[in-house]
Amino acid sequence: MKHVAFPGRLVMLGFGSIGQGVLPLILRHIDIAKERIAIVTAEARGREVAAEYGIRFIETPATPDNFRDLLSPLLSRGDFLLNLSVDVSSVELMKLCQELDVLYLDTVVEPWAGGYTDPSLTPSQRSNYAMREEAIALRELARGGPTSITAHGANPGLVSHFVKQALLDIARDTGAPVANPPAGADRAAWAAIAERLGVKVIHIAERDTQVAAHPKRPGEFVNTWSVDGFVGEGSQPAELGWGTHERHFPADGHRHGFGCDAAIYLMRPGASTRVRTWTPLAGPIHGFLITHNESISLADYYTVRDADGSVRYRPTTHYAYHPCDDAVLSIHELAGRNWEMQPEKRLMTDEIVAGMDELGVLLMGHAKGAYWYGSRLTIEEARRVVPHNNATSLQVTAAVLAGVVWAIENPRRGVVESDELDHARILEICGPYLGEVVGVYSDWTPLQDRGVLFPETLDRDDPWQFLNVRVA
Repeated sequence: MKHVAFPGRLVMLGFGSIGQGVLPLILRHIDIAKERIAIVTAEARGREVAAEYGIRFIETPATPDNFRDLLSPLLSRGDFLLNLSVDVSSVELMKLCQELDVLYLDTVVEPWAGGYTDPSLTPSQRSNYAMREEAIALRELARGGPTSITAHGANPGLVSHFVKQALLDIARDTGAPVANPPAGADRAAWAAIAERLGVKVIHIAERDTQVAAHPKRPGEFVNTWSVDGFVGEGSQPAELGWGTHERHFPADGHRHGFGCDAAIYLMRPGASTRVRTWTPLAGPIHGFLITHNESISLADYYTVRDADGSVRYRPTTHYAYHPCDDAVLSIHELAGRNWEMQPEKRLMTDEIVAGMDELGVLLMGHAKGAYWYGSRLTIEEARRVVPHNNATSLQVTAAVLAGVVWAIENPRRGVVESDELDHARILEICGPYLGEVVGVYSDWTPLQDRGVLFPETLDRDDPWQFLNVRVA
């Protein structure tokens, strides 16, 4: 079905795995002429896919010096810039779109090339926290202007809508149903629901089990989605939203000293920081605490303040990611190289022979213990429903499609984050592409079977302390 008609022009900036995967979804579900779509990208990769669909392909990298001259002739009032690039400043693109009165969506707040690892910046200055603060600072400038959706892919993005549905499920199952779910922008009402339910911790708990026909080779980084994106995120300091129930501040933890103060960072890369988490099919797993925008935006969105402005409630929130096994081996090799990228990179696509991406949110500390809600998408199902995707990319591209549709339907919202969108509408659009969407309760806690072989410093009075979650 066509979800919406769009009479303007659509410019896709970047055409890697996500761009190639979302193009057939856009053509399938948005009524737009192919002649009104253009791809602008830094490399030739994907040219054959663009040709397959008859889409204009411009191979020119966007840089700080040329991005305005490159994009402005392609965009005018009412058009759409879909930013799926890396190493291009999301904030500068949003400013341009506000000036041109153009709709905008990206999947992550990106800096210019080198921004993730710039040694002249402090860890705080190159954090996702700082980049988010810079993006949401545009809200006042953009108020009433064209919609700019920041950070709306799978995570960040889709997982924010999973959290809302999970809260409604828990409320229903604990006898505190929400008769009329609040609007997406009503953050106070949603935060009150989370506080009333007693949710202490939210993990974005993900286990990718996809495997390829041939294994990772030495000197090669293998992943099921952007290698550059993963290495960039993994090389940043580990970041997490810091909850009000926490009573053991990490020895290597730091506050930022500016902004919303909803998050902290650790003085170590996320790709070398492991945490305990749980998914229904994998069971207990060790994931990497990779910095992500949603770790901060969710913690901020679900903050409850007293009349004097002091914080009364906030959940601890972070990513807990177990990538595919070849990516785990790649990370170990990368760390051994002192975080210098391997000479070869491989994005797993056609060579995947089995596996799934189990992506969801794990809400913990409420009356029923732990509740995981999310998507189980196999490689077979991903290939069946849409071309040019694997299980991981389709969870992203479906959410990108939904965000684009929402922006077209709500064109004058200014700068908005994923948490502020209508979760029911987003899940309605994404649903056919998420495989099996399930909610599962568990009695798992991070204290399960702990201290049997080796003594550990634990807080056994409260299993949901980050002290218990972190792998020493």
